[in-house]
Amino acid sequence: MDYLPVFLRLEDRRVVVVGGGEVALRKAQWLLKAGARVLIVAPTLHADLARYAVDAALTHRAGEFEPSDLDGAVAVVAATGDRTVNAAVSGAAAARAIPVNVVDDAELSTFIFPAIIDRSPLIVAVSSAGHAPVLARRVREQIEALLPQRLGRLARFMGRYRAQVQSALKPAARRAFWERIVGGPAGTQVLAGDEPRAQESLRRELSASRLTTPPDARGAALGEAYLIGAGPGDADLLTLKALQLLQQADVILYDRLVGEAVLERARRDAQRIFVGKESGERGQQERINALLVELTGRGLRVARLKGGDPFVFGRGGEEVEVLQQHGIPYTVVPGITAALGAAASASLPLTHRRLARSVTFVTGHQAEEAPRDWQFFADPAHTVVFYMGVAQLPAILRRLRAAGAAATHPVALIERATLPGQRVVRGTLADIEAQAHAAAVAAPALLVTGEVARVAAAEALAALSPAAADVPA
Repeated sequence: MDYLPVFLRLEDRRVVVVGGGEVALRKAQWLLKAGARVLIVAPTLHADLARYAVDAALTHRAGEFEPSDLDGAVAVVAATGDRTVNAAVSGAAAARAIPVNVVDDAELSTFIFPAIIDRSPLIVAVSSAGHAPVLARRVREQIEALLPQRLGRLARFMGRYRAQVQSALKPAARRAFWERIVGGPAGTQVLAGDEPRAQESLRRELSASRLTTPPDARGAALGEAYLIGAGPGDADLLTLKALQLLQQADVILYDRLVGEAVLERARRDAQRIFVGKESGERGQQERINALLVELTGRGLRVARLKGGDPFVFGRGGEEVEVLQQHGIPYTVVPGITAALGAAASASLPLTHRRLARSVTFVTGHQAEEAPRDWQFFADPAHTVVFYMGVAQLPAILRRLRAAGAAATHPVALIERATLPGQRVVRGTLADIEAQAHAAAVAAPALLVTGEVARVAAAEALAALSPAAADVPA
């Protein structure tokens, strides 16, 4: 982070703007909205700035900048278009330890103006740290289009009742109450401009919350659990519902396949508990089950965040059984399972009209067992994706060959799918083990077998098109 986002209270505080043009006007307008006492230092003024001065909304000192102009100021903006003058302003501010913004000159600045979405008292600020102001403005426009104009009224409405709610509800119940207000009738009525009805809705909700939130020994209601699929690794592949629940959760139980980028999408103040399991480790699932019961019993909302999808080799079914046994409310949020994410990021189709008629997902830990369908797996027209297959690679290859697969049977290893550093190693049953060793392939990685494993990129798919292959569709 190049800058720390902060909000500065400027009401009745002196801020100096050096410059009298259109850029100075825009900065002065924001400062006036924040309640600052603005001093403009410039030989001449833009017409709109001159009107502000005539109306006594700000003060104008006609003339060139003098360091003494900064006496008593809490911040200064240099907007002259003359780098020599701007550098003098920056130096004088530094000598007085006053924050300074030099427009379009990050080197001379100690703070910058973000792109602002004003729904006061709700303020959203977007910044590119000076690297791409146009991009920051584009992001601001996209966010602004999503936010209702009356959102500030809703924030003030909630603020008026904050003390009353704090005295009426225990801490564990307050967040859920406010979420019901924001997402329920009261919030809708405020946004529609009907605050009298919103007040009645809030009072009814508060009365209901008092009656329907039975406290335990610590004053907490029964919580709930969210079993969330975190997808294959790329945080942008999280579902919208996953993001929403991660923002609600009080505690995050996450495994080793969940990266920091995904965790950053959760509530900042949520407690994080690492519950990752290593291959062959015993007892950890029982600990996870116990944590789900204990934490929800304390009235907390617990997100069990798993790589991929909770119900695809994620032991989500076992955790649902535990939650059901204890009567704990839960929500299951599907995620993009690793096989689908890896296939997409590697441009490797799992099915193809001329290459693969079916696909099976298998856990690599079963490689030493004797399932009846290994002969089916050995069919090159059938795609098999082996999860957690790197450690069991020799056993998997051995079982496929024993089931009749040819030495030339295509295979591919996809390491760190969807993440920076993703690698795809392609080969055959005869040489993939040596290739994996030479490339030092490590978990997390998937093993894909079947004819589709030959397909490496969009160019290869194009070569397999009906026109290219001269095969009727």
